[in-house]
Amino acid sequence: MIIYGSEVSKRFKEEMKNEVSSLNRAPSLCVILVGDNPASLSYIRGKEKACNEIGIKFTLLKADENISEENLVKMVKDVNDDESTDGLIVQMPLPKHINTNRIMEMIDPSKDVDGLNPLNIGRMVLKEECFVPCTPLGVMALIKETGVNISGKRAVVMGRSALVGIPLAHLLMKENATVTIVHSKTENIKEITSQADILVAAIGQSEFVKADYVREGAIVIDVGINRIDGKLKGDVAFDEVEAKASYITPVPKGVGPMTVTMLLENTIKAYKLKHD
Repeated sequence: MIIYGSEVSKRFKEEMKNEVSSLNRAPSLCVILVGDNPASLSYIRGKEKACNEIGIKFTLLKADENISEENLVKMVKDVNDDESTDGLIVQMPLPKHINTNRIMEMIDPSKDVDGLNPLNIGRMVLKEECFVPCTPLGVMALIKETGVNISGKRAVVMGRSALVGIPLAHLLMKENATVTIVHSKTENIKEITSQADILVAAIGQSEFVKADYVREGAIVIDVGINRIDGKLKGDVAFDEVEAKASYITPVPKGVGPMTVTMLLENTIKAYKLKHD
């Protein structure tokens, strides 16, 4: 069965739209953009559209590509101090002259709807209440759409990025899966992935995962987005793997729509935590 994140996202948004309409005021999301990276602008437009769809207030603050690190820190602090703003994102990537880790550390953890502040990362590891990066949250939502009980299952996460692989492994462990992370230095990758009940590919290599990497009846979630000859391809060879998997996500219309949807959910959560 193909799990269309685009369809799941619509249902989630409808529920969130109803929730937002019942709140005392609209939750608000602020995005800081440094420079004019076309890909970043495209992502931001998608976020703004999604916010408008469910009634979240969206604000974009633009900074020149040559902004000093100190001035960017001041921008972040100003948004931190603004009581009317619930969620804050500093759009990645940042120019090379700016220390990305420092900027992430400056975001108020209670407004860190991207889940990248070290305090939120630490809380996630300790299984405490926190904000978690949006793509892993979206992946978990899609896995749960299958109705399969995650507890006790063998899960393999391909990729160890701070944005996807590592937080996803922790979320799966929180659901009592037995988790293995494989990466570019792992030996016998195929042997490991072919034992997985749940296989998540997030390595950024177009159609790397072939049918022989996948166990019969596995749940396969494809996080990859690779642009090849003008077309989007995932990390999974979809046509090969579809027949072998019990559930599989396509690219596009799979994990991508859920990432933005989880950002909306985190923004509503930030509002509610402030007003509880």
